[in-house]
Amino acid sequence: MRKIKKRLASALRNFTFLLMSDVKLLIGTTVFVVLVVLGFIFPHFSPYNPKRWNQVPRDIPPCWKYPLGTTSLGQDLFWLLTFALQNSLILGITVATISTFVGVLLGLLAGYKGGYLDRALTFLSDIFIAIPSFPILVMLAALFLGRIHILMLAAVLCLFNWPWPAKQVRSMILSLRERTFIETASFSGFGTIEIILKEVIPLISPWIFANFINTVLVAIGAEAGLATIGVSSLEEATLGTMIYWALRYQAMFRGHWWWISVPVVTIVILFIALFLIYMSFSEMFSIGGYKK
Repeated sequence: MRKIKKRLASALRNFTFLLMSDVKLLIGTTVFVVLVVLGFIFPHFSPYNPKRWNQVPRDIPPCWKYPLGTTSLGQDLFWLLTFALQNSLILGITVATISTFVGVLLGLLAGYKGGYLDRALTFLSDIFIAIPSFPILVMLAALFLGRIHILMLAAVLCLFNWPWPAKQVRSMILSLRERTFIETASFSGFGTIEIILKEVIPLISPWIFANFINTVLVAIGAEAGLATIGVSSLEEATLGTMIYWALRYQAMFRGHWWWISVPVVTIVILFIALFLIYMSFSEMFSIGGYKK
């Protein structure tokens, strides 16, 4: 227990140091934390149900009572945005967590073990990369008549996102396993799992986190694209479905700019924040990786 506390304290100190020394990481993390608070804490205080319409006066521009305005469906955009952020972030983080974990695990096995296992896993990942994911997502959404559950959508996105980290991790392991420190660890009696956990993972951890952030972007962007054409989970509030309903009710043509601006601007801010974090960790890996 003490060792875990010491490691957590050390990790926190290191991350704090990184924040103070990297402006991009500081800005990106600050904005992302604000959006997370908005999406995961504020919904608990919402006076409205995001799935219900006609709860407030329609088509009111931003004002003191309704800071972001209201929609033609009678929804308060501010509170609707909090639920949309929550669902979009849950989708992105779920897809990124599963895809990164599976991809890194299979990439480690393929690169370190080699042989038939490497060829089989490489062949499998190439198949999933070759299969176009967008038509399959559209077909599934059409089968469920726009009522596909957000977790099912996440599962399909995971299916097509794990091969990329798998191939990249495999390439890194093929290079790392020839290094002297790996041979030294092997001669010292370390097992495969011990070598991977103690010698390899610390070196590629910045890349793993950067890939995680990038996959969050991909997942949220994919859902937003599907929702815009009406084949996402239209019953759930997401950033994509907010855009869909705004387009369906011709918000821009009717002069209701605030309706479509809120989700679009939020997506842009979220993507910029995640991109800044991604760039920071990518630079960290390119500078600090493979030092041994």
